Order: sequence, then C-alpha cells, then structure tokens
Amino acid sequence: MFTIQHSIPFILKKIYFLLIFCTLHLISQTDSVILAYIQQNYQNAKEQMVNYQIPASITLAQAILESAAGTSDLAKKSNNHFGIKCHLEWKGDTVRKTDDTLNECFRKYENFIDSYTDHSRFIKSRPRYIGLFYLGITNYKAWCIGLKQFGYATHKKYTEDL
Repeated sequence: MFTIQHSIPFILKKIYFLLIFCTLHLISQTDSVILAYIQQNYQNAKEQMVNYQIPASITLAQAILESAAGTSDLAKKSNNHFGIKCHLEWKGDTVRKTDDTLNECFRKYENFIDSYTDHSRFIKSRPRYIGLFYLGITNYKAWCIGLKQFGYATHKKYTEDL
C-alpha cells in the first residue's frame, strides 16, 4: 500500500532532481551567454591587445565580469562594458548609477567598441597601472592580481572572479 510516509522520500527525490535540473539549465544558459559574448568580442579584444599591450584574455574577462557578459543595465543602456566611472577628465556623455556610493557618474559610449578602446586607453594612460605592462601579455594571472592591487575595482574577490 502506498502511504504518505512512503511518498515523502519520493517527493523529496523529485524536488531534488528538479532543483538540479533547473540549476544545470541556468548554468548552461549563463555559459551560452558568455560564449556568445566571447564570440562577438574576441576579435576586438585581440585588436586592443595589439594596439595597447593589454592581454585579450584580461580585456574579455573584465568585460564579462563588469558587464555580466553584456547583459548589465550599464552595458545595455550606455555601452559601458568595463564599469568605468566618469573621473574629472571625461567630457563625453554620462549616466548615473548607484555603485560604491549613491548616484555615481559612469561613462556612456556610442557603441561597445568605443567602450573597449576607452578601457584600453584608461589602463594604458594611468600611471598607477604602469607596473602591469612589465608583466607581458601572456601573464594573465599576474594581470588579474595587479588590476586589483592597483585599484581597478573595489570588490574584495575581484582577482578570483577574473
């Protein structure tokens, strides 16, 4: 005879498998978004590497992390794929968004390629990042550490997340 007591483990197993399936489905959706983003942007990242000596893998990793692979509001509404704030010298369009503090100023770009180029110029032109360029373009692990150490991001796990 099939009783409620006997059906609870069965129901729990079904819920467990359903949760695993949903989690795997979400992971595969995220992976496919990231892969599509890489396919769309890897050539531009390679061009930035040639022009500015920043590893393409670092450029893509930062863009994926900072823009949630192009799905963040900042990326969608302002083409800002790197979370670059306005700073005093910025003369272009801006958008306001709460980040570390309320209503911060972020750069707004005409298109995502302008965001990539500005990111490269930003890193290349700032004296605080000069040490990165002694690491070479193949030492992506040291670049991850250096970006955090030199203050690119405030997130405590930025190095690991990259």
